[in-house]
Amino acid sequence: MIPNEDLVPLGKTDILVTPLGIGAWSWGDRVFWGYGRDYGETDVKAAFDVSIEAGINFFDTAEVYGQGHSETLLGQFLRDTPLQPGMPPIILATKFFPYPWRLWKGSLKQALIGSLRRLQIEKVDLYQIHWPYPPLSIEAWATALADVFEEGLVRAVGISNYSAHQMRRAEATLIKRSVLLASNQVEYSLINRKIEKNGLLSLCQDLGVSCIAYSPLGKGTLTGKYSPQNPLRGVRGRRYNSRFLSQIEPLIRLLREIGRAHDGKTPSQVALNWVICKGAIPIPGAKNKSQVESNVHATQWNLTKDEILQLTNISNHLELNGD
Repeated sequence: MIPNEDLVPLGKTDILVTPLGIGAWSWGDRVFWGYGRDYGETDVKAAFDVSIEAGINFFDTAEVYGQGHSETLLGQFLRDTPLQPGMPPIILATKFFPYPWRLWKGSLKQALIGSLRRLQIEKVDLYQIHWPYPPLSIEAWATALADVFEEGLVRAVGISNYSAHQMRRAEATLIKRSVLLASNQVEYSLINRKIEKNGLLSLCQDLGVSCIAYSPLGKGTLTGKYSPQNPLRGVRGRRYNSRFLSQIEPLIRLLREIGRAHDGKTPSQVALNWVICKGAIPIPGAKNKSQVESNVHATQWNLTKDEILQLTNISNHLELNGD
């Protein structure tokens, strides 16, 4: 159980979240994750229930996940799960996708209303721009975020997949409206450390913007479950092929070795703790309750400075940081 005293602020807001959240990309997504084949609604409902029991209060979804199905499932689960006394309030985050046919900033509010309906709530805790896509400018979408914040439809605003320069532009626009930029959600793990090299992570820390790390387990490659002899399937298998899995075997061995020194922690738990120690909030996905039960044990302990350095160095040596 993650204690309330371990909660961390979302940016400079008064919203408090657990140091590890749950990413709901796989909840309803058939194309990438195979929802409806190996797992289904019963499994992800169990994952949600166990998350709440473990004290996790931060859930991230998006309107495009499962074409809205992820939001719908999360809304149903929230409605059917009363909070126990003493538990922190559940914090919901979702995202707006700037499709190329969304040609005016008012479409953000329309999309938000759809998300609120699927989530069965009147106000979302964190609303994010999913990608900095044209044709509308970063400033236009940031202005739209400020609009819905001022209307009281969202408690905080964020961005996702924005570079350091793009984040500065969004923040500058929001500041003109006296609205805080709470977060930037980006891919970050031991096999993708691009945000360290391009300065984005340090900029988030300098500005007091929470860095929310999606795919902190490298889409499953850092769990230790997969190998050249037991490869991933589907879309993930095409990207992370046997050659890639062979490349990261030294990293997996080190994760296991370090885990043994911490009361038998798994590679997943060590990899997630590394992200936490780096100052980000990981939001690993969870298709079932056993994955949540594993992930929660990545909290309430810390890698040593030497262990963090060992993992960082082997990641550098493998030259996987821009993957």
